[in-house]
Amino acid sequence: MKNPVAPDYGSDSFGHFGDFGGRYAPEMLMPALIELEKAYTAIQTDETFQNEYFQCLKTFSGRPTPLLFAENLSNKLGGAKIYFKQEGLGQTGSHKINNAIGQALLTKRMGKKRVIAETGAGQHGYATATVCAKFGLECEIYMGSVDVKRQRPNVFWMEQLGAKVHAVEFGQKTLKDAVNAALKDWITNVETTHYLLGSALGPHPYPSMVRDFQSVIGLEIKQQIKEMAGRLPDYCIACVGGGSNSMGTFNAFLQEQVKLIGVEAGGYGLASGKHAIRFKGGKVGVVEAYKSYFLQDADGQVNETHSISAGLDYPGVGPQLADLHKKGRITFDSATDKEVVEALKLVMKTEGLIPALESSHAIAHTIKLAPSLAKDQIIVTTISGRGDKDIFLIAQALKDEKWFDFLQLQLDERKKKNG
Repeated sequence: MKNPVAPDYGSDSFGHFGDFGGRYAPEMLMPALIELEKAYTAIQTDETFQNEYFQCLKTFSGRPTPLLFAENLSNKLGGAKIYFKQEGLGQTGSHKINNAIGQALLTKRMGKKRVIAETGAGQHGYATATVCAKFGLECEIYMGSVDVKRQRPNVFWMEQLGAKVHAVEFGQKTLKDAVNAALKDWITNVETTHYLLGSALGPHPYPSMVRDFQSVIGLEIKQQIKEMAGRLPDYCIACVGGGSNSMGTFNAFLQEQVKLIGVEAGGYGLASGKHAIRFKGGKVGVVEAYKSYFLQDADGQVNETHSISAGLDYPGVGPQLADLHKKGRITFDSATDKEVVEALKLVMKTEGLIPALESSHAIAHTIKLAPSLAKDQIIVTTISGRGDKDIFLIAQALKDEKWFDFLQLQLDERKKKNG
């Protein structure tokens, strides 16, 4: 919001980040996108909006989130000092609330009463349902039916908050398909509805707007690490799905001498074809109204993806990240499902933290990198969310028989009660 983008890395007036981005949207959506762009431009210099937004972050969401020195993990690995930015300690358990609050306030300003959103891991849907309840907005969430099953805790809370959750049954039934379903809804109801897009992608102005609402993450890191360590970090690391938490982390450091690393979902590995590694496995194309890297076949059809984490199980990546990759400002790597589970186990046992599976991708790379660095170097890794939502997936990955026995007992008791 109050963090200007480095001139070399910003977008032009049409939403292009170098060769990427833009607004390749159906004609019916253009008036709504132009209206949104005007509203987004206006609030950047509107002190009343800014004050309301930051006050809501403070009193409703609980910002600033803490920066933790992971002393035990740092000592165990024997290399760089590791700090964790704990976005999971904010309202709804992830960074998604930052953008949801901002766009909800914009929705009110535009006079619209209905909000739709897509969600993969459920964290954005949960955040959207939360702000809609707070601000009195009608809310409908689109979520792939595969993700509905693997992220049931978040679906439960969305529904309790008053949102209607649509399980999308076409395509791969994951995040990409939820986005398509939300776009179809928006085309039909464009005059009354705002599409509260959750990541730094899609048609202009979404990539810039979502980044700006999330930039509070990096701004806080900058201040906190100076207070704790007396200087900026040598590395900032974040997981990368679409790009909301990574751009929120990296944006404040684009003009600094800080190495930036994004970690994609390696799934079963690049050779398996079951992954979401866009920069090594994908190519440039236009999908879902923006130009970027996508996993596509020879005919340009979007490939299926795989990740243990629903939030990173997406074939595309935000256009600003694509531009930063091309310019060499951000380095990208990936972590496999197996590496993610091992990283999760290690950080739980050493630091008492339970990060989300998405965030555990960034932690996995941190664990690989830290031992190769000198002890006076500093890594800041963003933990974009906490692992409450992943309890079923984590229990399955860890093969916890006691957990499955508990679930079976609950099922048996329910059957007995219902006759």
